[in-house]
Amino acid sequence: MEHLDFAIELAREAGGVLKHYMNREKHIEFKGRANLVTVADRESEAVIIRRIRERYPSHAILAEESGASSGSDAKWIIDPLDGTTNFAHQYPFFCVSIGFEQSGRLLCGAVYDPWRDEMFSAGRGIGAFVNGERIHVSEAVKLSDALIMTGFPYGVREKMEAVLEQFRAFLFESQGVRRGGSAALDLCYMAHGRVDGFWEVDLHPWDTAAGVVILEEAGGRVTDFSGGPFSVYGKQIVASNGRIHDEMMAVLANLK
Repeated sequence: MEHLDFAIELAREAGGVLKHYMNREKHIEFKGRANLVTVADRESEAVIIRRIRERYPSHAILAEESGASSGSDAKWIIDPLDGTTNFAHQYPFFCVSIGFEQSGRLLCGAVYDPWRDEMFSAGRGIGAFVNGERIHVSEAVKLSDALIMTGFPYGVREKMEAVLEQFRAFLFESQGVRRGGSAALDLCYMAHGRVDGFWEVDLHPWDTAAGVVILEEAGGRVTDFSGGPFSVYGKQIVASNGRIHDEMMAVLANLK
């Protein structure tokens, strides 16, 4: 698949930028109280955008730092560094995420973790892979046996009660809850069977575009909180191995 191969190529090249800055000065700036950006974010994104414009000059681009640029109905949705706060603190949970959308449908994606040298990838109808090996979601059938991931929105201080209520409910109903700090990797870990479910609010398209394709191709399920179709442009995501999905939605429904 041409676009998938290119997404993998882009993710690996941008990951090289992150590797370069892992043990170097990161020149941290603040977009908000808890929303960081580093020189690595900017340089990684510049590499990705330059390569896309060279290869597909008519394609649209939606990027975390640069915003949206118009073009054809083919769109690249990119996060040059998902997990910037982790990266800034040398905490090894961050990645590059590259998703490709055609006519409103996500077709493929690549997520690269440069710290572990793990390349997660998937294309519609061909499955999901890590470093070329096929991956599948876990076999957990009960929420009480499941390990769940989540994240806190940048505006968590304004939504503290709602966020903590959800966290408390899943902590009580599941085997455990983890907060990794990179939604793209959370979704990939679920695709790989390392965790069983994930929920979050107020994410952006670049946080989930690639990871959703990878998870679904690994056999997972992704919806909004009410079980409706998931959109990367929406504000709610519930993702799972499929087997515990209804239980996860029931937990959220009981909080309304």
